[in-house]
Amino acid sequence: MVKEIVLSPDEIIEYIRTEVKVNDVLEIAYNRVFAPGIVLGITPEDEETGEGLRVGLALTGEILSDYVEVDFHRLKDDILEIRHNPTGDKDDEEHLIIIEAEMFDNMDQK
Repeated sequence: MVKEIVLSPDEIIEYIRTEVKVNDVLEIAYNRVFAPGIVLGITPEDEETGEGLRVGLALTGEILSDYVEVDFHRLKDDILEIRHNPTGDKDDEEHLIIIEAEMFDNMDQK
């Protein structure tokens, strides 16, 4: 069963903080970038500044395979969609969670 949810940028940060673990599959679409990979590590926010929440991914793309670190606080407003598979199996549709970013038009933003 695929679970689809819509979250605000701040809710996405909270989801990443509480639900994503090492060895999960995470596919992030932001701006014009698609970064599919396996979570190798999670660096929590700095206690004093609140900045951070970086996730290290081993990219699993067909063209590019490498390690990247994604800072979710910097990207939160650019995220379009995240596919999260907690089982660590990118083909496991039964446990797939699709997170769509809540979009605002200029009239609705505060």
